[in-house]
Amino acid sequence: MDLHQIEYFLAVVDHTGINAAATALNLAQPTISQAIQGLERELGVPLFHRIGRGMVLTSAGHSLVGPARRILRDVVAAEGSLVDATGRSRGRLDVYAMPALSADPVARLVGAFRKEFPEVLIRIGDLRDEAVAASLIREGHCEIAVCHLPMTDRAGLDVCELGMQEYWLVLPPGAQVPADDPLPLSALPDIPQVIVPRGSSAAGEIEHAVAAAGRTLSPSVVVEHREARLPFVLAGVGATFLERSMAEAAVARGAIARSVEPRISRAYGLVYDSAALSPAGRAFVELARASVSAPGA
Repeated sequence: MDLHQIEYFLAVVDHTGINAAATALNLAQPTISQAIQGLERELGVPLFHRIGRGMVLTSAGHSLVGPARRILRDVVAAEGSLVDATGRSRGRLDVYAMPALSADPVARLVGAFRKEFPEVLIRIGDLRDEAVAASLIREGHCEIAVCHLPMTDRAGLDVCELGMQEYWLVLPPGAQVPADDPLPLSALPDIPQVIVPRGSSAAGEIEHAVAAAGRTLSPSVVVEHREARLPFVLAGVGATFLERSMAEAAVARGAIARSVEPRISRAYGLVYDSAALSPAGRAFVELARASVSAPGA
């Protein structure tokens, strides 16, 4: 096994196929294909299922992803310590983030980080289930997860709280809703809700807050993907609770948005293993901490 094989393997994983991986690496497709086949021969197991032109990880392939990322990060860290005479971080940083946090704070932090460390390539993975954030870090799939707090199974991991995310009620265009803003939860309109499954994001907290106000949520549809909630609301299927930034943006598309009282909010921040951070990872965490303590942050 050599580093090129590891790099090509991860490229196929990240780009979901040999063709896209070859394009990203500016290499010929046979070069990638032969390297993957050689790696499979050395390990004695198939790493991908070949389905048409697609490549789907086998169980052995899934097991290799985390260690492979750790190997490349260790190499990058070693190269950076030897080559970068200015002491500035180089290489690659893998971050997984909840979709609701990708626009803010992730985009804001990455923008500030790249200005200071332009040689670091940042890969943002899609964290669909916050319950797996800790395992993604421990298994080496990423160095940092950006998610809601508190998180389960955080033993041995560090947390940097960045702020609070507030949830607003978003209703279909033309919906009859009291003019109150904030809207008391006790006066929640009797409109069916577009919801996500229990255990997803703030679903439990929202349901509990509504129940405490003497109201109940009557689902009209349950969607697995949080991003699908707004299109359903705009189509008149029902109302939903969205993160404040998303709710404000929804108004421009014709939706009606109201803040609520009592306020529904959740803390969010970075989760990481400080002992395993690369130089780039440490720099990213330091920048995030500084952004919290800075005036006006």
